[in-house]
Amino acid sequence: MRPPRIQSRVSRRISQLVLISVSVGICTAVEIRPAHAFVPLMAGQRARPLNGTFNNVPVLHSNQPEIVKGPGILVNTAPGQAIAAETNQPLKNATYTFNGEFGVHMHHKYYPQDSSKLGGRRARGLLTVAAIAINPGSTPVTLRFEQGSVKNSFEAPYQANRLMGVKPLGRRPWNTGPGDATAVQILRRELDRRLPETVVIPPNSKKVIVSSVLPARGIMNGLLRGNSDGPFQMAVIAAEETKDDNELIAVLNKGRLAPGRIYLNRVREIQAGTIFSRVAGVALGDEYKASIRHDLDQGPLHVPFTSTRKHHFGTRDIQVNQLTTKMVDSAVNNVGTYGVRFDVEMNLSGEGPHDLVLSHPVASGRPAFTAFRGSIGIKTDEGYQEVHVGMRSGQSLSIAKLNLKGSSPNKVTVSVVYPADATPGHLLSVVPDTQLAMLRQREEMLEAARKAQAAAKARKVRPATPPPAVTAKPKPTTTNPAPKPATKQNTPKPNTFTPPPPPPVIVTPRGGLNPMSPAMIMPQRVNSSLEQRYREAIKAQQEWLRRLQGR
Repeated sequence: MRPPRIQSRVSRRISQLVLISVSVGICTAVEIRPAHAFVPLMAGQRARPLNGTFNNVPVLHSNQPEIVKGPGILVNTAPGQAIAAETNQPLKNATYTFNGEFGVHMHHKYYPQDSSKLGGRRARGLLTVAAIAINPGSTPVTLRFEQGSVKNSFEAPYQANRLMGVKPLGRRPWNTGPGDATAVQILRRELDRRLPETVVIPPNSKKVIVSSVLPARGIMNGLLRGNSDGPFQMAVIAAEETKDDNELIAVLNKGRLAPGRIYLNRVREIQAGTIFSRVAGVALGDEYKASIRHDLDQGPLHVPFTSTRKHHFGTRDIQVNQLTTKMVDSAVNNVGTYGVRFDVEMNLSGEGPHDLVLSHPVASGRPAFTAFRGSIGIKTDEGYQEVHVGMRSGQSLSIAKLNLKGSSPNKVTVSVVYPADATPGHLLSVVPDTQLAMLRQREEMLEAARKAQAAAKARKVRPATPPPAVTAKPKPTTTNPAPKPATKQNTPKPNTFTPPPPPPVIVTPRGGLNPMSPAMIMPQRVNSSLEQRYREAIKAQQEWLRRLQGR
């Protein structure tokens, strides 16, 4: 008989083996892959690289610090430096001069240092986040905006329970969070009607381009696309709530960075690539384009989509654009590619019903999380459609049905402006609808196996029969006294009953039950008949415990 601890490990191992055997029995061609890159849909199949390219449009990214604690400069591309709130040490600016096409990406949260501003019974604190253009020259510079939007989480609130899965996208999807709300307008190449079409920066001066009021515990996101007719620099600042441009510019002139820079003491780890900070600097590229041909008669198509060094699905195709300048505590590369437009054109040969599928790798060592929440445009020979996709890690979701015609190549273009509410490293696939159906069946069977395992763990095991009770009680002995002579009248003494001794105590050794005989503590001597009854009762209890251990 195994000790209880070993036995429990064996039980757990058996249940795990049962679960594994179910999955293997359903799909025998599973290829062993690293957990961090495993997508169930492509089990036993290989991905192809896209080998696309970024354009060279400079984009100012302001995402470090993501969580802003108070007023100050977030990022500045003008020459010079600013004082860090955490260390009171100067940090060099991410120096860069724009001229011609440009872009802006801003993504920040506001959690004030003063807890009284967090809201609840009191009113929430308000922070204004603004982008400021700087003209260092002696002639005016005109900025023209073509696309863009700025939203916060109160203008575009999250509806978490309604945002998962694939759904048709309406004209005003402002209930999907600010990251998706701004990305949609770039996807549609629209300019928010609240934003100016042109901004003129006078010589040797500064001008507020856009601003947004951010309540405490809120999130703001801004995406802009435009061009200039001359050189200029940009900065992003945070200030106590105001609509006065002069007050916003005064924060920039003060030369102090906003509090919230949590990576200042981890610069070496950032440079070594052991941790990922956030981006505060200028990246080259606001669009990524790729084109690929594939014969589906030779097998399904799998290509990386927003791939990284960690998630490239064996292709070594890394779709990350470079930073040309950055703050010292910024990430080295624009790993998130947030706000970047991806256009992937697929020329497909094949026939019959297929699924266009978006996947994300299985989370390794942690629970599933929301891996994508945004909008995708799909163009086919039958027309153009937009869908909203809410996806958790490890999922594969069909974002469109494709009815391919064998007579000519079928062109399918997938477009996405990568939203802030997403984790990069996705897989884009075109597979027969039967393959996706088999995956769904396997997932359902695995889920049923998991539920059965959980139910087995929760079930309480009780013995088939209750343990025998010690019910033996000694019968009182009555002694008839000898008759006395009649001459004397003696008062008869009442019969006295002596209680039996208590039952023996069963002492269980530390570490649990074992086959060793228990120690019997007999507080006083008892007659042989009663002792024999106790021994039989103890023997019955031991036999019951052995049967219970062997279950």
